[in-house]
Amino acid sequence: MIIRPITDRDLETLFQIATESGPGFTSLTPDRDVLSRKIAHSMDSFERLVIKPGDEHYLFVLEDEATGEIMGTTGIEANAGHTRPLYHFRRNTVTRHSRHLDLRRSVETLTRCSHYTGYSEICSLYLRPEFRRPHAGKLLSRVRFLFMALHPERFSDNVIAEMRGVSDASGQSPFWNWLKAHFVDMDFDRATHLVGTGYTDFIDELMPSHPLYTCLMSQEARAVLGQVHNLTRPALRILETEGFEHKGLIDLFDAGPTVECTLANIHSVRSSSACTVTVNETVTADDGAPARARACFRSNEPMLITNTGTADFRATITPEASAPSVSSNPAGNQAPGTLVIPRTLAAKLRLGNGSLARILPLNQSAPAQTRHTVKELNYAH
Repeated sequence: MIIRPITDRDLETLFQIATESGPGFTSLTPDRDVLSRKIAHSMDSFERLVIKPGDEHYLFVLEDEATGEIMGTTGIEANAGHTRPLYHFRRNTVTRHSRHLDLRRSVETLTRCSHYTGYSEICSLYLRPEFRRPHAGKLLSRVRFLFMALHPERFSDNVIAEMRGVSDASGQSPFWNWLKAHFVDMDFDRATHLVGTGYTDFIDELMPSHPLYTCLMSQEARAVLGQVHNLTRPALRILETEGFEHKGLIDLFDAGPTVECTLANIHSVRSSSACTVTVNETVTADDGAPARARACFRSNEPMLITNTGTADFRATITPEASAPSVSSNPAGNQAPGTLVIPRTLAAKLRLGNGSLARILPLNQSAPAQTRHTVKELNYAH
């Protein structure tokens, strides 16, 4: 499995993924023209010389090396809200109190806001069902954090992820059904399709800007506030182990939660480190490093490895490497250690002797008490 930037030749597969993922996956809509522009924008973003985040969008694909098939996608929006408003509902509690009558009542409200404008957003994560295998979901999720750590000038100090909210197999959202009945006479799939194509004017024109009292909503709509789709739960757990938290902001359309974390505090960023590459065709698990350095090396443990490129970025998870313990070489605190990899792996990752790489041993990528196997992954708006 190799992660690489998306290219023009991936259009048809991307269209299949956008179709498979269904309503609510607004960052990938099944429209070839829209997807073609998204690919072109991503390719241009990887090629740009960037000193601060702008309208860049980075879309990666996971490729099966043996067949060349695309297993899934994952992406990063550098500057959310840069080209069009990014709206959410903020959950608040309002308390009314009459001292003279000694009466008090607290009610919950939803207020439309654009709090996350300027944040970087991880998005477009989808692992196709037929390609769900060990480490595939971890690679799609965590590779973004290493790419951001490698190129911090391209991203905000704060990162969000919009989690897909509750909808049924036919694409019906209980929350949207209530909004549709009272404010926007439009089906859920049409609304999410419009957002996916970049048209958001109807939000300002039709959706309420004043606070909504949740006590006036249907029971079905209230029940899904801040809840995630069943297939999204594993992805949410991964982000929670990375340090992401939900702080009360939910999606306008399906009421799914948005989670956030500072880039510097993401667990995979803190647990990864830089290494200098040594290419060796004779490396084995028992003799992965010179004797003088062997004491600080790990062998035969799966690790996520990336090069440091942008347009030529490559990443994979492999046990075929020996690298210094991250705890003995924390990122940014010491000179890079040595990563010893076989020549075939070096070629796949476009690494050579003396190249810089970034590594994340998977046994350090999440707290031990919360590690789990990911069987289902699809969540990004």
